[in-house]
Amino acid sequence: MKTDIEEEAAKLAADPSISDYDFWRSLKNLNNEIFHMANSSEPIPFAMIRWRAILKKARMQRGMA
Repeated sequence: MKTDIEEEAAKLAADPSISDYDFWRSLKNLNNEIFHMANSSEPIPFAMIRWRAILKKARMQRGMA
């Protein structure tokens, strides 16, 4: 699973059609949704946690940490 996240993050980081703002906005929206679900005592889908890890890693690879 870890290599899957790293591969997906590398693909996204290398994609010139995705701006730094797109990464930031997507991660912010995802974090807000996870926060809302956690505060509402709703289960957080594993896919959301996975995508958060992918977006964070892709941002770091682009040097936007």
